[in-house]
Amino acid sequence: MPAGVDRRLFEKTRPRRAVPLAAPPAGSGLRAVPGDAGPPVIGHTLSYIRYGSAFTRARHAALGPVSWCGFVGEHVVIAAGPDATHQVLTNPDKAYSQDGWRFLVDDFFHRGLMLLDGDDHRVHRRVMPEAFTAPRIRGYVDRTVPVLREAIPSWPRDQQLRIYPMLKSLTLDVATHVFMDDRSGPEADAVNQAFMDCVQAASSIVRRDLPGTRYRAGLRGRALLERYFRMALPAKRAGEGDDLFSVLCRARTPEGEAFTDDDVVNHMIFLMMAAHDTSTITSAAAAYYLAANPEWQERARAESLALGDGPPDLAALQSLTTLDLVIKEALRLAAPVPVVMRRTTKDTALLGHFLPAGQLVMAAGATNHHDPAVWTDPDVFDPERFAEPRREDKAHRDAWIPFGGGVHKCLGMLFGSLEVTAILHELLRNHRIAVAPGYRPRWDNTSLPVPADGLPLRLEPLR
Repeated sequence: MPAGVDRRLFEKTRPRRAVPLAAPPAGSGLRAVPGDAGPPVIGHTLSYIRYGSAFTRARHAALGPVSWCGFVGEHVVIAAGPDATHQVLTNPDKAYSQDGWRFLVDDFFHRGLMLLDGDDHRVHRRVMPEAFTAPRIRGYVDRTVPVLREAIPSWPRDQQLRIYPMLKSLTLDVATHVFMDDRSGPEADAVNQAFMDCVQAASSIVRRDLPGTRYRAGLRGRALLERYFRMALPAKRAGEGDDLFSVLCRARTPEGEAFTDDDVVNHMIFLMMAAHDTSTITSAAAAYYLAANPEWQERARAESLALGDGPPDLAALQSLTTLDLVIKEALRLAAPVPVVMRRTTKDTALLGHFLPAGQLVMAAGATNHHDPAVWTDPDVFDPERFAEPRREDKAHRDAWIPFGGGVHKCLGMLFGSLEVTAILHELLRNHRIAVAPGYRPRWDNTSLPVPADGLPLRLEPLR
C-alpha cells in the first residue's frame, strides 16, 4: 500500500494508554509491566505480522525494555533491549522454559532441540554436537559447493527475477544433499510446501484443526514430513554415510547416550526447516544489500575473484572478510529469527518488573539490533561497524544475537554462515546484482520474515 497510508496505520499500533499486566506482590518493590491488549481476540498479532521488529522497536521506545501486548490470543511480555533479552536467554534463576515455543510450534516441530528443557535438553545437546564437529562441517561445506556451482551460473540474466523463491529452492537442494545425501526430486515441492505450512501455522490465530486454516495445513505438513523421514530412516541406520541424517542415527556420547528413531525424525524435521529457511532469508537480505550498495558488491566480488576458479573449501570461504562483514550487517538489519519465545515457570522479576508464573515472554532480539544506544545510525547499512576498531557489536553481549543466546544458542550457526557465504560467493563470481532505484523490500512476518513480493532483483553479466 502507499507508504503514507502504511505509516498512518503503523502509528495506530502505538499504545494510547498503558495498563498494568499483573499487580506485583505487596512489599516486593517490583513494578507492574505496562502495555495494552490491542483489538479483541487478535490483539496486536496482525500488527506484528505486518511490521515485525518495527513493531517491537516502537513498543520498546514507548514503554521501555519490558512491556506487554495481546498476541495470538494471549497476553505476551516483550523483553527488548540487550539487558532484558540477556536476562531471559541466560535464565540465571531458571524461571523461563521453552514452553513459549511449544505453545506456538509443538504440533509442527515436536521435540526439536529448540523445544526441549532441563535434563531432556542437556541429553540431546550432548548427542547433537557429534553432527557439528569441525571435520563434519568441512565435509558439509564440500558437499554444498558443487550444488551451488551447478545451479547459480545458469540463473537467467537481464530480466527481473524474484530471488527469494530461487534461493529457497536452492537452499532446500543444499539441505537435502548435505543432510540426507540426496538431491531434490519430484518430492521437493511437496516437502518445501510442508515446511512452509508448518512454519506459517505457528502464528495462527485459529489454533484448531479446522478446514481452510493455516493450522490444519501445518498439521498436514507435519504428517507428510514424518512419512518422508521415516521412509528413509532404515537405510540411514544401516549405512555408513556422512550426511547429517546418517550421523544423527549413529551419534553417541561417551556414556552411550543416543537418539531413538523418533528423536532422529523430530530433529531432522526441525533442522531441515531451520537450515534452509534461515539461510534463505539471510542470503536474500544480503543479496539485496549488495545490489543496493554497489561499492560493497564490487569490494566483495574482488575478493571472490581473487580466490580463483577452484571450488572454495572452508578456509577459503572464511578468508572472504568483506562478505563476512556484509552478512553480519544483513543479519543485524533483517534478523531471520527476530524473536524467541519463553514461558515463566514461576513468579519472577525482569529488570524490576513483576512477571507471574505461566507468563508467555517474547525476547525481541531484533530490537537490540537497532538500539541507538549501541549502534551508530542503526537504520543505515554500514558493514564497517563490525570491523576493527569499531566493533559496535561488542558494546553489549546481547547487542547482536541473530543466533539466540544461552544454552539454546544455535548449534548450526557456523555451517549456516558458511553456506550463506558460499551462495553469495558463487553469485558474485557469476552475476552482477542490480535493484530498481528506490526499491525497499517489505518483510512479511507471518512466520519467519519473508519478502512479501519475492524480492525482485536483476542479474546482469559481469563486464
